[in-house]
Amino acid sequence: MTLGLTGGMGGGKSTAARFFEEAGFRRIDSDRIVRDELLVDPGVIAKIAARFPDVVNERNEVQRPELARHVFGDDANRIWLEELLHPMVYERWRTLLASAPDDLWVIEVPLLFEQGLENWFDFTVCVSTSSANQLARLIERGIPQSLAGQRISKQLPLALKLEKADFVLSNDGTPEALRLQVNHLAARLSGLGAR
Repeated sequence: MTLGLTGGMGGGKSTAARFFEEAGFRRIDSDRIVRDELLVDPGVIAKIAARFPDVVNERNEVQRPELARHVFGDDANRIWLEELLHPMVYERWRTLLASAPDDLWVIEVPLLFEQGLENWFDFTVCVSTSSANQLARLIERGIPQSLAGQRISKQLPLALKLEKADFVLSNDGTPEALRLQVNHLAARLSGLGAR
């Protein structure tokens, strides 16, 4: 069984994914694939440098804050980057899922509904939180408020994600409250996907 886990930026996807992992699911973090595998790939770096020369430093490293400024401030740049990276992310998913097809998987997918990826998954799960909590968490991560708002605006409104999701987890309480919800859902789903 494969779960697609989504939600707004700063909503708690990674925390929920960690709790699913603790409950016996194998976890794939799409953002980590981009950060740790693709943005260090020489071929990807060359393409990014050709479009955004100021983003790659003298050590041939992608400066992610600079890249974010380009892509969140300009839809054409954002779409270009998504078209470059997303097929490689999906290929990585395929490889990982094929390595253990009978296992329980959870994949963190920030743009699950925006990219129409529902058919990849047996079920979709959306982590919900209030706008105030979402903004506060992004600012805690060091993202300026104006940039946080800009990034949030590029995603589907949370209300629409909640409507589309098969299951919803609320992350307006403590981490332990979120863990209890994940454990309850994981137990239900583990029964459905019994190996």
